[in-house]
Amino acid sequence: MSAEKVSAAALEAGAEKPAKPRVRDRIFDTACELFYRHGIRAVGVDAIATEAGTNKMSFYRSFPSKDDLVVEYLREQERDYFEWWDGAVGALEGDPRAQIEALFQAQVDVVMESDCRGCALGNAAVEMPNGDNAVSQVVRGYKREVRERLRNLARAANARDADQLGDALLLLMEGAYFTRLAFPCVNGPMAALMPAVRALLDAHQAR
Repeated sequence: MSAEKVSAAALEAGAEKPAKPRVRDRIFDTACELFYRHGIRAVGVDAIATEAGTNKMSFYRSFPSKDDLVVEYLREQERDYFEWWDGAVGALEGDPRAQIEALFQAQVDVVMESDCRGCALGNAAVEMPNGDNAVSQVVRGYKREVRERLRNLARAANARDADQLGDALLLLMEGAYFTRLAFPCVNGPMAALMPAVRALLDAHQAR
């Protein structure tokens, strides 16, 4: 076989093999999975490094501290969440009531998944004490944004008291995530979510 053919065959074989993820990416992906499944406080650096197939030295070369990793995890969860939100309501631009209903129906669909452990940032809020640390700031900023988005949708729907409706919807949204952890989806309180959303909308739009 000529050198050119050998080289081409080697390149073709190499193209079939997926590139190995960088150590930092492996640590981050592993941490995201462990944090969501077991909680932030329950998962230490040793566990993350071991599960990622590396060691603490590599961990600290990739992240200055566990808190830095947690902040990055929460930031990614926040980005993913708002991408999901925009996808749920985007096709219904101009019909705010339909957007609200679509958003909550999308939440039902997510919560009904067997591996759903609720809202990652909401779970972090339960675990993290109130304070001015970076983790708490990310969580509070995220929750403020969710609240404002719901209030804006309520205003667009011409609710009599948009702020009150937005806050009531927020309570339903938060409650649905946490209820999922304690009750089965099929015959648990989640079954009442969409009727409750529609009843709230009707009450705030009645003249």
